Amino acid sequence: MGLIKDIYSVSFYEKFSQAVAEVHPKFDKQKFIETIYEGDFAQKEWKERMKHTTVVFHEFMPKNFPEAVTLIDKIIENLKRNNFTDSNLAFIFFADYIEMYGLDDFKTSAKAFVSITQFISCEFAVRPFILKYKEQMIDEMTKWSLHENHHVRRLASEGSRPRLPWAMAIPFLKKDPSSILPILENLKNDPSEYVRRSVANNLNDIAKDNPQIVLEIASRWKNQSKETDGIIKHGCRTLLKQGHPEILSHYGLESTNIELSSFEVKTPVVKIGDYLQFHFHLNNKNEDPKTIRLEYAVHYKKAKGHLAKKVFKISEKVYHPNQLTKIERNQSFKLITTRVFHTGIHQLSIIINGTESEVLEFELID
Repeated sequence: MGLIKDIYSVSFYEKFSQAVAEVHPKFDKQKFIETIYEGDFAQKEWKERMKHTTVVFHEFMPKNFPEAVTLIDKIIENLKRNNFTDSNLAFIFFADYIEMYGLDDFKTSAKAFVSITQFISCEFAVRPFILKYKEQMIDEMTKWSLHENHHVRRLASEGSRPRLPWAMAIPFLKKDPSSILPILENLKNDPSEYVRRSVANNLNDIAKDNPQIVLEIASRWKNQSKETDGIIKHGCRTLLKQGHPEILSHYGLESTNIELSSFEVKTPVVKIGDYLQFHFHLNNKNEDPKTIRLEYAVHYKKAKGHLAKKVFKISEKVYHPNQLTKIERNQSFKLITTRVFHTGIHQLSIIINGTESEVLEFELID
């Protein structure tokens, strides 16, 4: 598997420049490719290459922004005709182009987003427009939520997320998300799972700052349809991990008479690169079947010596009365780019329907 930055290859630029030249006679293919590879292109990472492509592309486009947008539409249509749609991620510089050069032309840019997002998603590029135009942009996105194309509808939800990962946050939406709730209402029964998952992700973002709003939505949407129930469950995942009492009650997740026993860390000393191994027994001591949401928490030691808890889901299913079940798990401590491990004492606990068990310790070593 190659590096993501390598989607910007000689072959890509040759095929792309040919597609541009077919609809833009003044386009100098050779000069475009030469300019792309000037300087330290080989050392650039993926996002740097994308941004660089945007800037170079702009040099060869009409200086009038509306004319450039019209040309981008023609280029995209030609790419589709030539079936040059593999590795669509490479074309994210189209969205970046609107973000970089269209921020002062709201009308043209809003129209461009509708067109471009049907080819490559624009959820990152719309963020500066929300910050600059606020109500005007939210009104436009509310219209998008009723669009016939599911990519446009999804952009309305995904682009307006208060805390979209790897993108700039929207502080005024983190503080008060009420302006985007009509978007989510419009999309809660969308026929596209792609769109509904975005609605759930938006709700999960909102729950991190405004849990009561999401709890009210969960109560109101409950049992409206299979789709809304699925959105609520995924959209409340952070609240469930936090053991929020109201959402646990919403799903009837009670820990009374659920017995945890034989909880043991089988590897009290774990080497970085190996696995933590543990097991426990679970028994439903109630007279009726109970839905049990099982999770475990690893309390990771951080650089400053404090512990930070991360919750991992095991399962959520119905346990019959006096159903004694042994559960075994391995937790990886292999080195990954998204987490730094620190040696020393860590902790482990089991979480049953939001209630955390006794905490056991284990040591992580080099």
